[in-house]
Amino acid sequence: MIQKLKNNVLTREHEKDILVDYFFKKDNTQKPIVVFCHGYKGFKDWGAWDLVAETFAAAGYFFVKFNFSHNGGTMEQPIDFPDLKAFGENNYTKELIDLEDIILHLSKDDFHFRGECTLHNISLIGHSRGGGIATIKAEESSKISNVISWAGVSDYASRFPKGEKLDDWKNSGVYYVINGRTKQEMPHYYQFFEDFQANKTRLDIERATKNVKIPHLIIHGTTDPAVSVEEAKLVHQWSPNSKLYLIEHADHVFGARHPWEHATLPKDLQEVVQTTINFISN
Repeated sequence: MIQKLKNNVLTREHEKDILVDYFFKKDNTQKPIVVFCHGYKGFKDWGAWDLVAETFAAAGYFFVKFNFSHNGGTMEQPIDFPDLKAFGENNYTKELIDLEDIILHLSKDDFHFRGECTLHNISLIGHSRGGGIATIKAEESSKISNVISWAGVSDYASRFPKGEKLDDWKNSGVYYVINGRTKQEMPHYYQFFEDFQANKTRLDIERATKNVKIPHLIIHGTTDPAVSVEEAKLVHQWSPNSKLYLIEHADHVFGARHPWEHATLPKDLQEVVQTTINFISN
């Protein structure tokens, strides 16, 4: 019987709290941990992510997913983006702090589910923008055993406005992106760019990838309209320990969408999950 423990609050003294989900088979055996990082305009309950979590749990993993603290959700409403101010205050450094705190939380001797998971086998999965965060953290942390990127990005710098648009952003302090699904105008405060500039070396995905010493799996759809498959090929070139797995005709979310109202995973996402399980079980 799979335990699905959703919306647990990780309280932090100096940072915003984080909502965390745990999926596992309760059998008092220490299972490998898999931590999943969502992407830009994402959240832990998006689309088919619960089904993904159940599939990993059924395969014998302790699966953890969470909302980045400034993703725009709240403790009371973790789905979609009721807190656009927090969304605007997000940056890559905050996401790395969030992920580090999740890893530290899972690694504590007094972690509530210590009997159900081992701290000696932690795999990170990142989707889209989260792929870069997972890769940077895998390079930084000795606690990580495997890193997996699903439709991951190869760099952050190129995604910022340039020239006149960058000047306009600096002058106004904010620029907006329309969320195609919710129709919200989602703010990005200029601090996002300032934080990136101040932490350019740390946030260089190419640099981090070249220094990753653990097994690295890169999965990408060949017809991804949001992040080109060429980015996956670049990351594969940079990573000495990587395996590149391309899924023909797959899109950015591997056939899923939000909401996902089916009892099974879409075919492409099922392939992503099974390929990942095979990779981390070796």
